[in-house]
Amino acid sequence: MELLKGLPLRRTFLAVILNLLALTLSTTALLGSYWCTGTQKVPKPLCGKTKASQCVGVPMPSAADASNVSSEDTVHYSWETGDDRFAFRYFHTGMWLSCEESMEGPEEKCRSFIELSPPAERGILWLSLGSEMLYISLLLISFILLMLEILHTGNPVCGMKLNAFAAVFSVLSGLLGMVAHMMYTQVFQATVNLGPEDWRPHTWDYGWAFYMAWASFTCCMASAVTTLNTYTKTILEFKRNHIKGFDGSLKDHPQHHQCFMQQISSYYEPKGKAFHSVSEGVDFYTDLQQKILQREPELDLDEVLAQTIGEDRC
Repeated sequence: MELLKGLPLRRTFLAVILNLLALTLSTTALLGSYWCTGTQKVPKPLCGKTKASQCVGVPMPSAADASNVSSEDTVHYSWETGDDRFAFRYFHTGMWLSCEESMEGPEEKCRSFIELSPPAERGILWLSLGSEMLYISLLLISFILLMLEILHTGNPVCGMKLNAFAAVFSVLSGLLGMVAHMMYTQVFQATVNLGPEDWRPHTWDYGWAFYMAWASFTCCMASAVTTLNTYTKTILEFKRNHIKGFDGSLKDHPQHHQCFMQQISSYYEPKGKAFHSVSEGVDFYTDLQQKILQREPELDLDEVLAQTIGEDRC
């Protein structure tokens, strides 16, 4: 019982810290819109009174020369070849929104990433979102169970059960998180190839939210391994001390109790010690019952048991 009262709280605190870190990182990544970042190649707008830079200039003939300049020359100048008429605007995309830099002002223009994704991939995107939210929910449940284990010190056995359930929830949440991240990557790559023309990126790379999500997965699995290690080590230590407890407590009991306890404790002994089969205990009490029936009815059970122990030593 001394082992149960002194559970390895240090490992449990480490598992709580890792679980809380994973929960924070995953929630921040889900709400953020920086899973993927890059640039989009878009035509420059026409220059005007409100737009004097990053635009395409169009010759504006005066009233006197209006008859001498044809509209074909104006159009040809506006759509000249080369990258001079294109601009590269910055964009960032998350699970919910995709925002790109506006060419008219400093503000950003945001659109729903679900609407930008191809119709054939929207089911996978919704499944990814559901798995991500379930991943966070299971992480939260695991965190609550670990906190209850730390606070619930009155019953160590109950604390071990909470530890086991927390480990199971952590493993399940980690698997769901890994699947959610991989499905989102698949949907984004499909959107790059099949998405709207005005959105398709020219260059792109993964953003900080994507790396934060995978860091959350790493912390989640580390928390699960730490929790399982704590539970397994506690069970093994308890079993070893339980065997030692049998050996130390036999000398305080009568001889017939010693025989019985030695037969029971033989199933928990290491391989180096002598092994006793179940049949020995069964034969012992079968012979005892036959001798009781053959004795006189007035004999007490303790007397018969004492005589039997004297005849059959353990």
